[in-house]
Amino acid sequence: MTAEDKNYYKLLIIHAGLAVAMLAGGIASKIYAVSFLVYWTYVIVNSRNQNNEALYAAGYIVGAEVLLRMTGGNLLYELGKYSVVFVLLIGTYYKGFSKNGSPYWIFLLLLIPGIIVATQTLGHDVEMRKTIAFNISGPVCLGVSALYCYMRPITQKQIYELLKYIGLPILSITIYLIFKTPDLRESITSTGSNYATSGGFGPNQVSTILGLGVFIFFSRIVFCSPGKIMLIVNLLITANIAFRTLITFSRGGMITGIAMICVMMAIVYMRLNSAGRWKLNFMTVCAVGMAIGIWLYSTDVTGGLIEKRYQNQDAAGRVKESNFSGREELAATEIEDFLENPIFGIGVARGAEMRILSGMGGLSHNEVTRMLAEHGAFGILGLAILFITPLILYLDNRHHFLMFSFLIFWFMTINHAAMRLAAPAFIYGLAVLKIIPDAKETNSLHRQ
Repeated sequence: MTAEDKNYYKLLIIHAGLAVAMLAGGIASKIYAVSFLVYWTYVIVNSRNQNNEALYAAGYIVGAEVLLRMTGGNLLYELGKYSVVFVLLIGTYYKGFSKNGSPYWIFLLLLIPGIIVATQTLGHDVEMRKTIAFNISGPVCLGVSALYCYMRPITQKQIYELLKYIGLPILSITIYLIFKTPDLRESITSTGSNYATSGGFGPNQVSTILGLGVFIFFSRIVFCSPGKIMLIVNLLITANIAFRTLITFSRGGMITGIAMICVMMAIVYMRLNSAGRWKLNFMTVCAVGMAIGIWLYSTDVTGGLIEKRYQNQDAAGRVKESNFSGREELAATEIEDFLENPIFGIGVARGAEMRILSGMGGLSHNEVTRMLAEHGAFGILGLAILFITPLILYLDNRHHFLMFSFLIFWFMTINHAAMRLAAPAFIYGLAVLKIIPDAKETNSLHRQ
């Protein structure tokens, strides 16, 4: 067993213990939050960000964000996004931004008109600064992440290491949920998103981060499992996270995770030689078998309710009127707002305020239509930058075979969970990293 393997097992055990500690409640969670922020800040400053420690720190924060929210550890609700921006700015102090990252400077500048409009359109009883900061924190986090990552060189081994740091707190979430909801049969009584199986927190956010965890640990099965023991450990972790993602009954995270895996496997398959393809085919068959087993077990535990959920039925088997839990109605109102205010939009956070006043609900679930409604034509330009820039960069960045998986996570997540979390913003940034191939090329799967 290598020192690297030993360190991985050590980190898994520490984060399993952390999950148990989180059961103590808010105090333990707050101590954890302060501790890792201090630790990562020290690491970045002490190393002067020589090995992209800021990137690892931001990744860890992204993985821990939901854990802190669900256990009461956040000193601020948007601590995750603010912390990601903070550590990346420290890293930038030592390493700087790319001189060619102008598209993302433009993206950030395009957000300003919507903020100015908001100062004129938001009601007088609204806490202006807090409301605007809350609603704009996601796009700003994305802009800073993209600027930091823009064609920043990183090896394939380093990106696997980065994904590991994102995944460790997600493992803690999974173990925390196991202890928090020991009796699943009593907790699952309908086909709606389930707060009980989500640790008492928002199922959409929990499902989103767990879906990302499924992809991360599955990628470790493919690329970072050199021995049988390591392979079995990563298989067990992936299976448990996938199961927990399913039984949140929030479909977005599971579907996104599967889409990421499928795209990754397809791209890797095209780059392998015949021997590598045979291994990948075998692995794919095993993965499908594992997925079927997880689904059958989930069906049994939920009394068939999980099948009805994915068929868009209620517990009685009646098809629900909405396929997207009413999100399409919110999106429709935002498109109407855009058509009425196509140049400058209605202003940041104004959409949520209008829906609350009309009794339709509050925050948007779709970042695309929100950008259109609140930023108008400037929002269209901003979205165009986000879609086009990574695709252009890929022409000279073909070794970045995870890029499309990252973009899929960003796009699918912002369409069902907007930017509630720092995850889609940061993961988008990873799509514009410059991947330097390791000595061992990815033309075959190296496994003992």
